[in-house]
Amino acid sequence: SLVALLTAVLHVRSLNMSYARLSLRGRQVYLHKLFVHNQSFHSSSPWKGRVNPLEDASKLVIGSNLHGYTVKNVTPVPDFSLTAVQLVHDKTGAQHLHLARKDTNNAFSVGFRTTPMDSTGVAHILEHTTLCGSQKYPVRDPFFKMLTRSLSTFMNAFTASDWTMYPFSSKNEKDFRNLLSVYLDCVFFPQLREIDFKQEAWRLEHEDPSNRSSPIVFKGVVYNEMKGHFANSQSIYAQALQNRLFPSHTYSHVSGGWPPDILNLTYEKLKNFHVQHYHPSNAKFFTYGDLSLADHLQQISEHVLNHFDRSTLSLSVPLETKWTEPRGYHIHCPPDPMAPDPAKQTTTSVSFILPPITDPYESLVFGILGQLLVGGPASPFYETLIDADIGSDFSPATGVDNTTKEASFTVGLQGIKEEDVEKVRSIVWSTFEKVASEGFPEDRIRAVLHQIELGLKHESTNFGLHLISSLITPWIHDADPVTMMEINKNVERFKVDMKKPNFLKEKIHQYFLDNKHHLMLTMTPNEQYEADLLNAEKQRLDQMVSSLNEKEKEELYEQGLALQADQNKTENKDCLPTLRVSDVDKYIKFTHIDEQQAGGVPILCLQQPTNGISYFRAITGITSLPLDLRICVPLFCSVITRMGAGDLDHRQFAQECDLYTGGLHVSPHACSHHTSPLSYEHGVLFTSHCLERHLPHMLSLWEDVFTEPNLSDLERLRVLVNMAASNLATSISNSGHSFAISAAASGLSPSAALSELFGGLAQAEFLKSVAEKKDLQETMQAIANVAATVLDSGDLRCAVNTTPEAADSTLEAIGGFVSTLPGTRTDSSSHTEDAEFKPTGSNTFYQMPFPINYVARAYRTVPYTHKDSARLMVLAKLMSSKFLHREIREKGGAYGSGARQGQSIFTFHSYRDPNSFDTLNRFQDALEWASKGSFSDRDVEETKLAVFSQVDAPVSPGAKGASYFLTGVTDEMRQKLREQLFGVKKQDMEAMVNRYFTEAAPKGSVIIGPSTGTSLPSGWTVKNVDMGNQ
Repeated sequence: SLVALLTAVLHVRSLNMSYARLSLRGRQVYLHKLFVHNQSFHSSSPWKGRVNPLEDASKLVIGSNLHGYTVKNVTPVPDFSLTAVQLVHDKTGAQHLHLARKDTNNAFSVGFRTTPMDSTGVAHILEHTTLCGSQKYPVRDPFFKMLTRSLSTFMNAFTASDWTMYPFSSKNEKDFRNLLSVYLDCVFFPQLREIDFKQEAWRLEHEDPSNRSSPIVFKGVVYNEMKGHFANSQSIYAQALQNRLFPSHTYSHVSGGWPPDILNLTYEKLKNFHVQHYHPSNAKFFTYGDLSLADHLQQISEHVLNHFDRSTLSLSVPLETKWTEPRGYHIHCPPDPMAPDPAKQTTTSVSFILPPITDPYESLVFGILGQLLVGGPASPFYETLIDADIGSDFSPATGVDNTTKEASFTVGLQGIKEEDVEKVRSIVWSTFEKVASEGFPEDRIRAVLHQIELGLKHESTNFGLHLISSLITPWIHDADPVTMMEINKNVERFKVDMKKPNFLKEKIHQYFLDNKHHLMLTMTPNEQYEADLLNAEKQRLDQMVSSLNEKEKEELYEQGLALQADQNKTENKDCLPTLRVSDVDKYIKFTHIDEQQAGGVPILCLQQPTNGISYFRAITGITSLPLDLRICVPLFCSVITRMGAGDLDHRQFAQECDLYTGGLHVSPHACSHHTSPLSYEHGVLFTSHCLERHLPHMLSLWEDVFTEPNLSDLERLRVLVNMAASNLATSISNSGHSFAISAAASGLSPSAALSELFGGLAQAEFLKSVAEKKDLQETMQAIANVAATVLDSGDLRCAVNTTPEAADSTLEAIGGFVSTLPGTRTDSSSHTEDAEFKPTGSNTFYQMPFPINYVARAYRTVPYTHKDSARLMVLAKLMSSKFLHREIREKGGAYGSGARQGQSIFTFHSYRDPNSFDTLNRFQDALEWASKGSFSDRDVEETKLAVFSQVDAPVSPGAKGASYFLTGVTDEMRQKLREQLFGVKKQDMEAMVNRYFTEAAPKGSVIIGPSTGTSLPSGWTVKNVDMGNQ
């Protein structure tokens, strides 16, 4: 919908629920993060040599027939520089949307309306099992196997509340055809074997399948995934909110699966759901890019559609029957061990049903209104709720949620005292009444419209997939997807309506004050929450096991052995299509970088087709910052642009940023040297972008930050500290593997130690301690001391990406900016070498109240330019795809696992893992497997394809040169690495294990998860949930 298309544009608050099967608008942020390495171009991709896709599409005649499809509409969409072609398959009624655009990163997706009527997770589990083999490709898990046989820029699958989608993208035409064949066959003609159902959904199995005396337990990939998902109280809240606001149909259930209910799903129900929902008559096909539409249609019709007849089964989602009175509910969650104040762990909100998302103009209006109400410090709810310091942050799902047929709006607070629930609700209503009476300042409305303009020009990531992820929900509910893309047309209509004096005031009444269908939801912690879940799970297990007779127990044992044998068997993968390493370009495309200076400050200037936007980056070093202040750097970064600067308080400053920029962002910077493992750069990174005409104003805002930051408002600091502590603590359950990796690596290199200090568990502990302080004067002084070093521009360096036409004026403006800054320019290196650093290993178990584990192990290896770097990258990918996936995900039941080489560190990890020390054993087994050469030359060649896909991820014009600016890695170094990758051989894998992973090699091991209930192996340190030693 328009709201989804404008998610990035408006920067609407969105909660990342950390898994793909999201019922609320966190899905958009999740997708954004997935796509971050797969960038595409908005209007000027490196397209050439093929038939002009826009001209090709414009020649199609409405009513004409193409490979069994009738062309229904051909529509230019100038907002996105594309031509949309809408077609319907005559025999099945399947709908197809093709977006012809000068973009070589072609994309495909097929989506289905999936409407589960229970919380068994049937739609989610079907998404997993369809990718476990098909008629044409009868191998176990062809989807994952294609990751090493492809140069895809994206491959995945997603299940939302009411749809399931299978998208991919690739810049290689042969690869695109290969992936399309695999996706179509897996989706429409899956094997759906019962043995795959047991692996992916749930099963009873002996803890050790080969030992009939070991306990019988629950296993299953999705079962463990969802236990991990609901370990986060924000996920519990967001799910409950949707279920109760839409109680009458599919939205009242958990599409991803509620773990206790997953155990009710049967194999027969799964197969029936596929028959009903995965039919071409219920499908929406999507293609994007510069490849031939005719070729797409021919492949889809011949492979799939010609084998089906039209289905008349209706799966429509009815509109919710509107309430005549509001409703309220109270739910519980586990206590947060990282909460600074245990008495402030309550969450409450008010949620409203809005009009259907199928109306593009209405979607735009409530999207803009949502941003006006809660978008940033200048919004009324930020002032009345956040600045009042009642809670730590907005409640989950605050803002507009457009991921259901009817949209909704939520506003509330988390981190409050239970007795403040009524106070928050009273503030919500009084704020609505005030806005309905006074309206919005003109500058606020101009700022939101500016963000729309900027967002339309901004070069987005993997543009085709971003579009379909935004369009799929309204399209699934029969909206016209093309009208949803006509943003400027609807913005102009909005401007006309804004001439009516009470337009938005009337909308406040319509959507909120006069809307009886609103939900008041409150969540409080229950000390017994996790224990009750575990007891219920144990009772269910005991009941199931006790009901088994001896024959059934023997069958269960045999089934476990059969699954293990299936997972272990060597398969013939020759049926799967593949590219070869010979299909990979031998040379990278070098990027011209103009290295300038202004006032002694180095400036990298990249002239790029940025569509009229200037992208600015700057780094200042912190070499002279005292060691005891370095842990304060992330907090400094979090607050420095949010306290106000110059003559502007924090609300006024935020308003200026919205009016003239895409935001001013500050973050810690820690990067190991590309050649020396003991050398690293540490500093602070400043980034922003704006329309070229607004560059002077953007730089003026940065000048105020550098020269006149407001570091005196203690009340504002309290608000920001609480938000920072809450957000980082929440991210542990969402991204525990990242925290485990960081902690495991922290003793192995200076840069890894700094990264842990800046963003790991050490930083979470620090922020919790700061948030617990009653007086923040000392903290404010520490931030001021950090500012005195960071904002002294003595070793400042800058980079800017802009159009050739604006290059000269941009350099002149930046020169003027740096001339106003304090400090004396220095020519000293921004890198620090810690020659005395000695890598040390450690084993740490962080006990946290999660039902699953995050496990990591790290080894010290070599920097980017070392001759073994390429070999280690291939080794990591080889073990990930050929060993760890089978052992940790398929057998062990973890949601994810992998290995990675980078920053002079080699790491293993698992994600949402039911196992802990067993997984560490699997990491060791992977090394032994590699050292024995238990793989083929072909396995290595396939793995190299996956590595090339990773290193060749497209980069947008706005991000060109950023890697060089941040890491110092030149195109020449990248080309050298490429040549080394081509030369990697099977014997290199064995040599790497013997060289870097010996028993004597220092290594760090970390487990984040629940107590094992038993004593740990010797050499392990246990740290409890609030990071204190035990």
